[in-house]
Amino acid sequence: MKIHVLAFASAGTAVGASEIDIDLPDGSSLEILRHELSGTYPALAPIWDRMAVAIDGELVGPDTPLHEGAEVALLPPVSGGRPSRAQLTDDPIDILRLVDEAIPPDCGAAVLFVGTVRDHHRHRKVARITYDAYRPMAETVLERIASELETATEGLRVHIVHRLGTLMVGESSVVITTAAAHRAAAYDASRTALERLKREVPIWKREWYSDGEVVWREDEPLGSEPPDP
Repeated sequence: MKIHVLAFASAGTAVGASEIDIDLPDGSSLEILRHELSGTYPALAPIWDRMAVAIDGELVGPDTPLHEGAEVALLPPVSGGRPSRAQLTDDPIDILRLVDEAIPPDCGAAVLFVGTVRDHHRHRKVARITYDAYRPMAETVLERIASELETATEGLRVHIVHRLGTLMVGESSVVITTAAAHRAAAYDASRTALERLKREVPIWKREWYSDGEVVWREDEPLGSEPPDP
């Protein structure tokens, strides 16, 4: 199938053109396109991870399938702009780096929320948790949540990182940073971001208990869990 690629700014420089067509096998994903482009245009490989990628005008994740005639846009960070507000990762979250990158110097207040895997749930011992997601949609919804919060409050900055895969007790599963001119806006945005993440983002968790039972936690609405003693 034929894919039309639009390469902007530094991506265009790496490719040597603003538009190219590439033939891929039927059923190829965006990750396969990345492999093909990076092999043909080696200068593209070092900058790929800091780019956003859109298919037919929609931001997507690496596992997104391609289709005949798809238009794929390679989008480096805009001039004077900032990295993506939302990220899914399979690696441990570097909290210090995130704080350093996500809190601009023009904000007078910042709130850091770190969600961790705890060792119990409803009086049962938890050994680990596995997080799964519908990646393309999850990334899009996370980005939308952050963008809508920023639009609603002038000067607000929101960044959300959620880890996927199997995490042991004590590991960080989600980190949210909010920064604003004043603390009230930062506090409110942090809580709203977390509540919307739990309601709207297609991420699921599977709890592995120490007695060997494994349970998908997908039937408990936000706020339904009673407090532990």
